[in-house]
Amino acid sequence: MSGTGQSGAPGTTRHVRDEEIPNTLLSEEAVLPGGAPPVRNGGDLVVETLAALGATTVFGIPGQHALGLFDALSRSSLRFVSSRVENNSAFAADGFSRATGQVGVVFLSTGPGALTALAGLQEAYATGVPMVVVASQIPIEGLGARRRGMLHQLDDQKASAANVTKSQRLIQHASGIPSAIQDAWTEAISSPMGPVWLEIPQNVLLNPVMVPAVEDALAEPFDNPPRTELVKEAVRWLAAAERPAIIAGGGTRRGKAEADLLALAEKLRAPVICTPGGNGAFPWNHELSLQSWIEDRHTTDVLEDADVLVVVGSSLGEVTSNYFTLQPRGRIIQIDAEPRVLESNRPALGIRADAGQALAALDEALGSVLADSPRKEPDWNGQTPEQLVARTLAQVADRLDSQDLDMERKFMADIRAAVPASMQTYWDMTIAAYWAWSCWDAKSGQFHSAQGAGGLGYGYPGAIGGAVGLGERVLAVSGDGSAMYSIAELATARQHNLPVTWLIVDDGGYGILREYMVEAFGKATATELAGPDFVKLAESFGVPARRTAPDGVQAALEEAFAGEGPNVVVVEATIGLFAPTHLAD
Repeated sequence: MSGTGQSGAPGTTRHVRDEEIPNTLLSEEAVLPGGAPPVRNGGDLVVETLAALGATTVFGIPGQHALGLFDALSRSSLRFVSSRVENNSAFAADGFSRATGQVGVVFLSTGPGALTALAGLQEAYATGVPMVVVASQIPIEGLGARRRGMLHQLDDQKASAANVTKSQRLIQHASGIPSAIQDAWTEAISSPMGPVWLEIPQNVLLNPVMVPAVEDALAEPFDNPPRTELVKEAVRWLAAAERPAIIAGGGTRRGKAEADLLALAEKLRAPVICTPGGNGAFPWNHELSLQSWIEDRHTTDVLEDADVLVVVGSSLGEVTSNYFTLQPRGRIIQIDAEPRVLESNRPALGIRADAGQALAALDEALGSVLADSPRKEPDWNGQTPEQLVARTLAQVADRLDSQDLDMERKFMADIRAAVPASMQTYWDMTIAAYWAWSCWDAKSGQFHSAQGAGGLGYGYPGAIGGAVGLGERVLAVSGDGSAMYSIAELATARQHNLPVTWLIVDDGGYGILREYMVEAFGKATATELAGPDFVKLAESFGVPARRTAPDGVQAALEEAFAGEGPNVVVVEATIGLFAPTHLAD
């Protein structure tokens, strides 16, 4: 939050000429006589370092203690995208990073502004998205002095970010800014990747500096290879395995391990299933692909029957384990860059490594072993792996056939048919996304969802960040409940004329919670919502919008995709969620 006070109140700042800013906010020395441009300040060191490291874009909202940052931003080549809520700034930077592979950068104000961003940072932290967050701070003399009662003051602001960022730094001297940002950037891009937090006091940002302009900066990710003895042991297991299978989690995509995953799977002839975070890591229609039906008893049976189960970039958590019903009978090889993930849910041969480096090492070592001693043909109880996969997917289809889900399946198929193969999509926590976790063929585009932390409101601001980074149209999908979390960002999309199509599925409430409560208690409580006319609301922002029935969603989306700038498609429909087993089971 910007946190500026009422106009004319003592000590407030109106966004006016530098010479009108009170001396408490800007040193007199920072403005040369005659109104000449201000000399370089701490904020300049921030933006110069970020640009030298390769940043192109910054997301955020201006604030009183951050004025030095934004003053410097006006003198830089960095593009600034101003959100309307700080949480959405974090989501947008997250979406930008996922779409482009670049580091997302966020500028935050102090206190309420910084705290409001934390839920967005939780998603980035849980999903491993590299971000650099620069938050302002109150003047140095107020740090740790709660009794002074400064605006936005917290006892320890960076402590608030400790649960949702890899590290937190307080920079107290301008000369320390370039090195601190370079170190933070290095940490953000090193596996396990994630957001890092820096905060800089107001006067450090505003005061003139003697430090010369930053000319270059270098940040290379730390190497994170697998240990040799662990690779040898894993290969020994795999070479002897008769029924190997692979779970590809989000770490597979973050480690850019798709090619090595494909090579290893084909050497082993191992069925592969992708988690929601891993969706797209393995070719959807490959003869070894179990696709993403991770929440299904039939695919769970296959994973349980594997004699060696390779888990890449996943904790085998709630969704991946089909809500902890997965009970593997074979041995597990678990690969993850985050050591705290290893064996967090199941005993395993834990390999702490970047997924790309680990799979490359496994594939090379296995190739050498098999060249000398070919393994015997895989046998899944009399079936080849390819037969097993085809049979399992047929069983999944049969299960869905038994549940009266024709409308839902056609609705998702129509969305997939409308979306170009290369278009990136962003999904909020809504029933349509729960379907997409399992049934969405990402094709050559990328699939992004908020399953890491599971907070509402990710879809639209994430898509805004994607559109900014890619310069091309993206799709956001939300329910009416989650849409209200980010409805203000229609102004952001309109202001920057961003090519984002927003599909809002309006069922009049929190559909997921409604289903859960009815199933658990026979009734739902506090799930029904009064809501706006989303079409009229979008149009009031100057954003074209239309309403359609579920059977018209394909045509409506195709029309929206052909448009310019932002647009909205609203579908009024109640979508049911599939059960992971036959209803009679």
